[in-house]
Amino acid sequence: MSAEPQLPAFDFQPAKYNGPDKASLLARRKQVLNQGIFLLYKEPLMLVQGKMQYVWDETGRRYLDCFGGICTVSVGHCHPEVNAAVAKQNEIFQHCPTCYLNPVVVEYAEKLAATLPKPLSRVYFVNSGSEANDLAVLMARVATGNYDIISLRNCYHGGNAVGMSLTSHHTWKYNIPPMPGFQHARAPHPLRGGVPYDDPQAGEKYAAEIKELIRYGTSGKVAGFIAEPIQGVGGAVPYPNDYLGRAYAVVREHGGVCIADEVQSGFGRTGENFWGFQNYGVVPDIVTMAKSIGNGFPLAAVVTTDEIAAPMAGRIHFNTFGGDPVAMAQGMATLDIMLRDDTQGHCKKIGGQILAGLHALAAKHPCIGNVRGMGLILGMEFVKPGTVEPDGTACADFFERCRYHGLIVGKGGLDGNVIRIKPPMCITEKDAEFLLAVFAQVLAEMKG
Repeated sequence: MSAEPQLPAFDFQPAKYNGPDKASLLARRKQVLNQGIFLLYKEPLMLVQGKMQYVWDETGRRYLDCFGGICTVSVGHCHPEVNAAVAKQNEIFQHCPTCYLNPVVVEYAEKLAATLPKPLSRVYFVNSGSEANDLAVLMARVATGNYDIISLRNCYHGGNAVGMSLTSHHTWKYNIPPMPGFQHARAPHPLRGGVPYDDPQAGEKYAAEIKELIRYGTSGKVAGFIAEPIQGVGGAVPYPNDYLGRAYAVVREHGGVCIADEVQSGFGRTGENFWGFQNYGVVPDIVTMAKSIGNGFPLAAVVTTDEIAAPMAGRIHFNTFGGDPVAMAQGMATLDIMLRDDTQGHCKKIGGQILAGLHALAAKHPCIGNVRGMGLILGMEFVKPGTVEPDGTACADFFERCRYHGLIVGKGGLDGNVIRIKPPMCITEKDAEFLLAVFAQVLAEMKG
């Protein structure tokens, strides 16, 4: 067995933890918090401090965070410049709803809109990805006068009523009657989609599924189509290059608008482009965003065109905390750092390093059925060797073992068989080397 992988040196001393112990805190949590929330590990991991790409548990042990608070921490835990911007705003003005003029919301909206292609220019601020997708569905219906919304199987779009209706994983849906007006088309998948990605007509064939769904499942008119450029919870699943272009054309032909859910793939995380949809050469009509936008702060947005936004002015639209000065300060500082430090380019470089390493591991281990993704939104899928059958048991074992080597990763896919790699975008080459060394060590442990 090779030597234990060592975390890269990091010049930071975490504060000593003096709070409640893990056992008592777990007991208290069970008594007072929502019973539907979950803990990721068999032995719960208690995290009490974070700095950039690292987090610490109550004992002072350091971990490399390659899940980023579920793809949420973008420029780094407790980034000093973000913290300073928020502290400054808190000293000036903490809450100012959009029924009053305030400069911060306008300045940030201008900067955010400038990252998107025209005609996407009209910004709505909300507090979460679920809220953003709910608003996008409303916009699509108001703007088109149509009702049906199409999303993809294996997608995740939120935990509220509309989000659950859009989502196509039974694990995120309660056993209650679904909201009307939501349809789910077959999604592309490199292993089990039915059409292999090396088929030159793969994008066309998958897009044809949407056309058939519209013909047989709707009035022939739809309000919209929503898709993540890379499915996140579904296991870091990208699409054939021409798929979204063809899908968008079908939807627009039938009266609908196209919505890109950039909650996980946006803000340069894919490396090649600032927005995930740009990797497919398309421009959506509505873009939703959250998570990385606020580097851990509850902030989200919807950006659309003047044409789609105009009918929304027919009624009052208001969000108490949408556009809040403190949220705007957090978002603006985060975006400024991304643009100044070229985190997009960094994602391309480090993501390429990790992806090459994952391909090398897959060549040695038949339990790895597929590695995929772009930049720092990557997936490694476990299968039963010699098949494409998902192996959630092996993935869960791998996931648990990584934690004991000082590495936090995510887990996804409907069968829980995909390791998700979505770290803060400040991770280094040495961090990537550590991740790959841990992966190699754990795979060797499982094999032996």
